This record gives sequence, structure tokens and C-alpha cells, in this order.
Amino acid sequence: MIMSSLLVKSGLSLVAGFAMSSCGVQDDYASGGYGKDPQPAEPSPALIAKTVTYKKDKHGMASYKDSDRKRYVRTTSFSHMEKEPGAPGRKNAAGTILKYGKNVRSAAADWSVYPLGTKFKIKGQPYTYVVDDYGSALANTNTIDIFKPTLKGMRDWGTRNVEITVVQWGCYERSRRLLKGRRGYWHCRDMYNKIVKKVRSGNYAKLENDNMDAL
Repeated sequence: MIMSSLLVKSGLSLVAGFAMSSCGVQDDYASGGYGKDPQPAEPSPALIAKTVTYKKDKHGMASYKDSDRKRYVRTTSFSHMEKEPGAPGRKNAAGTILKYGKNVRSAAADWSVYPLGTKFKIKGQPYTYVVDDYGSALANTNTIDIFKPTLKGMRDWGTRNVEITVVQWGCYERSRRLLKGRRGYWHCRDMYNKIVKKVRSGNYAKLENDNMDAL
């Protein structure tokens, strides 16, 4: 605790790097505390209007094809400080650390919609968000849950609709492998089955090294 206090007082930060084992997804973790975040910009009216003809989830938000990079999405927020039963502290579903840095931050989603490692930007913010977690409340929805390291930050974000751009799709193969052993949980089973179905249809975002032959 004394050493930790000295590090904080001297303005130093601890950084740990993790390389995820498949699909070339890189994890980098940095501590938070970078002041007030810029607010997201207003979504494009044209983008919102485009969703009128799209199939909707239970929140009334559009279900996009993987080819749609710009999206109008519902976002919520979560924090490890909620200390939900069964939640592994600051670890994410991939077994690494939830990120909240100057450049890269964590997000959670239904992995059959946004597979593990998916990177996106929120219009008006400088951060790259990486999907590295999931939650039962996100299953069967197009909602993205934004990680905040404090309860105040989580509450301040609340629920808001924003415009995002998917800059890189994650890995369905890694998502499937991690979920396969967790099918005892209904939401993991649901995501797993939908990933298998999506990949078998051939209608999904493919990475050059995304090998689904093991299905």
C-alpha cells in the first residue's frame, strides 16, 4: 500500500501488456485518472433515419449486418466496483484486465454481434474501445456496455444512444472457443449457438486468420 501510494504521488502509472493468443488481438492496459472525458458528438440524423427499415432488438435498436461499419447504438455502462456476484473483480471475460487508458478502453457486448477483440470508436471521443467482456443483460441485444472504473463514472454515463464506427472486427473463432466451455450459462450458450449459426451461413466479418473449420 505504501509503495502504491508513492507511485501515485510521483505521477507514475503501471502498465502491463498482454498478447491474446489468437487472431492477432493485442491487449494493453493503462490506469485511469485522465480528467473529464469529452462528451460523444450528436449522431448523424441520416444514420438514424437509415435504421427505420432495419430489424430491431428488444430496445428498438437496429440489428446491423457486419458490413455496416457506422452504427447508431444504445450504450450502457458498467464498473467492476458494482461487485456483482460471480464477477471476477477487474478481470474481463477473456481473462485479462479491463482497460481504461488514454487511448484504449474496454467494452462489453453480445459476442455474436460484436465478437471478442472488436474495436470501435464513439463519434466525438478520441478513444478506441475494445470488446473484451460480455454480460447476461447484453445477450440478445445490440447494446454495448462501456467500462468505467468508478461508480460515479458509470452513473454519469447512464444510458445513451451514440454513433460508433467499427474500425476492426474481432475474432469469432476465439469467441466461440471461450464460450464453448461456458455453455452451462444460458447467455454463453445463446452467444455460442448464434456464432456457430452465423459462421455456417458464411455471412459474417472474416479475418484472414479467423479459422472456423473446427466447428
